[in-house]
Amino acid sequence: MYYPQQSPSITHKLASHHDHSAWTRATTGAAGNHSHGILVPGQQQVGVGGPPLQSTGYQLYTNGALQQHHPGHHPMSHNPMHHHQNSLSHYPSPPNGHAQQQHQQPHLMAQGSPAGQIISPHWQQQLLKCDMIRQSRSPHHRARASAMASRTVPKSAIPITNPNSKITITSPKPEAANGRPKTFEDLSTTAASTSSEPANKSPGTPTHPSSTTAPIAEFQRPTATKPPENTWGSLDMGGVNIKNLPASSGLFSFTFLINLYLNHNALTAVPAEISKLRHLELLDLSGNALATLPPELGLLVQLKELYLFDNHLSTLPPELGCLHQLQTLGIEGNPMDSNLKAIIQKDGTSALVCYLRDNALNTPPPPQRQWKNLLSAAEREALTADPNAETFSILSFNILCERYATEKLYGYTPNWALAWAYRRNNITKEVLAHDTDVVCLQEVDIAQYEDYFVKTLGEHGYSGVYWPKSRAKMIQDEETRRAVDGCATFYKTSKFQLVEKQLVEFSSVAMQRTDFKKTDDMFNRVLGKDHIAVVSLLEEIHTGTRFIVANAHIHWDPAFSDVKLVQSALLVDEVEKAANNFAKYPPRPPASATSGSNNDPDAKPERPPPHYSDGTKIPVIICGDYNSVPSSGLYEYMSTGHLAPNHGDFLGHTYGKYTSEGLKHRLNLKSAYSTPGAGGGLNGDNHITNFTPGFKGEIDYMWFSAGNLGVNSVLEQLDQRYLDKCVGFPNAHFPSDHVALACEFRVKPPRDSTKSA
Repeated sequence: MYYPQQSPSITHKLASHHDHSAWTRATTGAAGNHSHGILVPGQQQVGVGGPPLQSTGYQLYTNGALQQHHPGHHPMSHNPMHHHQNSLSHYPSPPNGHAQQQHQQPHLMAQGSPAGQIISPHWQQQLLKCDMIRQSRSPHHRARASAMASRTVPKSAIPITNPNSKITITSPKPEAANGRPKTFEDLSTTAASTSSEPANKSPGTPTHPSSTTAPIAEFQRPTATKPPENTWGSLDMGGVNIKNLPASSGLFSFTFLINLYLNHNALTAVPAEISKLRHLELLDLSGNALATLPPELGLLVQLKELYLFDNHLSTLPPELGCLHQLQTLGIEGNPMDSNLKAIIQKDGTSALVCYLRDNALNTPPPPQRQWKNLLSAAEREALTADPNAETFSILSFNILCERYATEKLYGYTPNWALAWAYRRNNITKEVLAHDTDVVCLQEVDIAQYEDYFVKTLGEHGYSGVYWPKSRAKMIQDEETRRAVDGCATFYKTSKFQLVEKQLVEFSSVAMQRTDFKKTDDMFNRVLGKDHIAVVSLLEEIHTGTRFIVANAHIHWDPAFSDVKLVQSALLVDEVEKAANNFAKYPPRPPASATSGSNNDPDAKPERPPPHYSDGTKIPVIICGDYNSVPSSGLYEYMSTGHLAPNHGDFLGHTYGKYTSEGLKHRLNLKSAYSTPGAGGGLNGDNHITNFTPGFKGEIDYMWFSAGNLGVNSVLEQLDQRYLDKCVGFPNAHFPSDHVALACEFRVKPPRDSTKSA
């Protein structure tokens, strides 16, 4: 039985025992048109919404007993604040709630206990919802109740008009909730965040500089995974004696489902394929014969209501600890382990979820990532045989700084795996495992850079360049200042020497542009962001080859795609200036005869250092976290060298020459992972650099100047079988919500490289 979007399910939160029946739906009188079409197999189309079916022949089950529904007696009209003696921890719950249970008067003290045990508000709500579910045993109970309710909503055939203003007064449309229209389910639930914002407006207080992390659904990110478009989002298969759900069932292709009711059937197992329904917010498996649950249920991280009442469950899979948005985990009526039941009785669902999360068994680690060779055998052999071949490797990694790694943002991650002491060890292992010549890190705070990374990476032959974000200069309190994050670039001192380092403060650079001075959008949108980039001018010690490595962290909010474009364009402009100036530096002098290099008669003569006629001849790497997908205007600009001035990502804002002439650069940049075989870019096979429950995709890049650099190999993508079992990062094996990128490049000698100064 199908009906659209939200169903008349149990309300998600009952504030007190004075609340009305869970079937009561908020309406707006004649104007409250919440009716939608409902498709009932074998029947004609009717509507949904409102109180349950009221008919002399409507059979209801109350606490396992069949009752006849008489006119004037609402099935939920009895006092909802009763509880069952077998619901207390010192009374065993029946394995399947078919036994007749007795109603008691509302009170807070449990009868039958010598100590007069107090029932917590959490358990009161558990019992109340359990009783509601037990009264939904009849076939397609929710759908029938909704259909009946929709018939009772009066509709005005004549529009009401104001004769003075001549404006037609129509019923107000339900406000949007988290990016979708409110339904009667939303209207009947009192939520803390009732106000809605348009999709192109950022929330008042950003929680984390990532365009993908939205663990509590505070703000619907445009890049977040959304349910497929469909006219209905709920499916009621309750009370129809289903005995088996085969793994091949077409049910699991309904990935758009929000609510799924499989209650009061005869199921003994739920297949793992239920994890395909990633958008489920309510799942009712009550009143079956389930003795175990598939661990794959833990992948349904959008779940807010999971009803398991009246089954044969004695324990729960630890994977349910990933359900960080779960508001109700219904376990009453199961022979549940006393420890698990005591937690939920005392502190509620969230406490049990946290317990399962933090005490979950460690999942097997993924296979070690290997380097993926992008050269043919002949090309690799020729490169190895060339005595003048020059290669270098670089790694880029947003490490997720300590103050952003909170339980609020990453509620699916065990607390011990979020702890900085644990994560920094995994970060160090990741960095050192690939032994690259250059390491670019983002979200490194001042304290960790000075107290940990300088020392730890220094012990492995690295020297560093670092700047925090601009706001660090304005913070007086030292402890607060040291918590500001920034970008750090490390290089092996055995291979490179640092010629010059530059800080690019995007807001400061924008202020210096004459064509930006009279642009209101620059003041209102760009100057309020304190993002930076660190540019390092390096020289290879043995060959004199020069490199420019830019390490950037671009603004996170998808509502500011124009700011992302401006910051990227400013960065490329500054890199071009640095390259042109670097090209003017005189070549380093040849090695001194006293250095010992010429004392060996068999030593090969040192080739002269290259000469660069202009900045485009110098190899350039621009890497970091760009918070933009391959289909974005930012990617188009970086990879093609130009962007139309009226591109949609500018959002109609004005930024001097950028929006009058368009964006242009001459660096011939390409994404390393867009190289054929690497798997990234527009034509990539789902290359992942960021993984959270709301997003899985590519937003980190390593741009290289294709005119003088080639890609030899890249660090391969993550194992797909491992990803299929994860809800997101960070976790026990991955210390950040981002994934490290690493590439090996070869230098293409410039045409005039044989010329000396």
